[in-house]
Amino acid sequence: MPAVGQPAVALVHDWLNQYGGAERVLEQLVGMFPQAPVYTSMYWRDGMPAAYRTWDIRTTWMDRLPGVYRHHQLYLPFYALAFGRMDLAGTAGDTTGGTAGGADVVISNKSGFCHAVKTGTIPHLCYCLAPTRYVWQFEGYAAREHLPGTVRVLLRPLVAALRRWDYHAAQSAALHFVAISTEIQQRIRDFYGRSSEIIHPPVDVDRFAPVASHDDTYLIVSRLIPYKRIDLAVKAFTALNLPLVIAGDGRDRAALEALAGPSVRFLGRVDDAELVRLLARCKGFVLPGSEDFGLTPLEAQASGRPVIAFRGGGALDTVIEGQTGVFFDAATPESLMDAVARFEAQSFDPRVCRANAERFAPEVFRAELMAAIGRVLDHG
Repeated sequence: MPAVGQPAVALVHDWLNQYGGAERVLEQLVGMFPQAPVYTSMYWRDGMPAAYRTWDIRTTWMDRLPGVYRHHQLYLPFYALAFGRMDLAGTAGDTTGGTAGGADVVISNKSGFCHAVKTGTIPHLCYCLAPTRYVWQFEGYAAREHLPGTVRVLLRPLVAALRRWDYHAAQSAALHFVAISTEIQQRIRDFYGRSSEIIHPPVDVDRFAPVASHDDTYLIVSRLIPYKRIDLAVKAFTALNLPLVIAGDGRDRAALEALAGPSVRFLGRVDDAELVRLLARCKGFVLPGSEDFGLTPLEAQASGRPVIAFRGGGALDTVIEGQTGVFFDAATPESLMDAVARFEAQSFDPRVCRANAERFAPEVFRAELMAAIGRVLDHG
């Protein structure tokens, strides 16, 4: 049963086979509503944090598909079918593990297709991490993933059909959109024709703290995949012969190491304690790609460290130019090198960086989300 005065909630999440920013948001939602069932397409029990095993996770028939945990992208067309048939109002469709007919509100944590669940008269608040990227921004996605031309040609009719389906799903009268950033709010307007309010994702600022001194090393913490644009930073810092440490792993690692000069060092994945230490000790944090929101620049600022970021995406909401960092305007090594020069010529107050990060603390997220839920319930 929910706490006294708290609405009964059902949570919906696209898939549970990998850990990232979406899952951090889901953890906050489960923390707010610990009795809420979590509906998802599939759940890789052994690949996700052990704490998830205490949750009430309810999967669809997709959980039984061969190889879906490690290769979920191959099943792209099936997610629309799975979530389109999921009826949380309890009147029809496939809801393996039961229905959410007793819920006062459904909250979907969406970057894919889970906003399409049927809720009947139950209000549905969609916390939109991003409109489905490989549906609405297919050409850019295909280019970043280096999809062969023949594959792109074959996929375009499918993507066009999914786009029509996705748009239709977003028009539900029960659906209320919340965007994670100004960038995502604009995409919701452009792609779905819907308005939204902004509630930024929570950042666990209490994990981080400024220290008395820092090193001369710049830092990146990221998965090493194409859209993160780590290549820009590797080229820029190699040309500048400035120390850059890259924490994280991914399929681009070998290619990036081949680009790197002696001033660039790859650490691979690091544990939480080492991450906290790296963020507190770095000279500056580098965000070379455009993120929908981006938690790590705020974790750096919570550690008192300023940021060099591409001028786009969520960084526009989280970095204050001249106070907590600098921007570069073009996705080129030369533009990033110019930003590094401007960064080196400035000084940044760790207290200002920390204060900016605290605007995104979990308690702020929880208060804003509860207020949004109240408005949704008031208006139906």
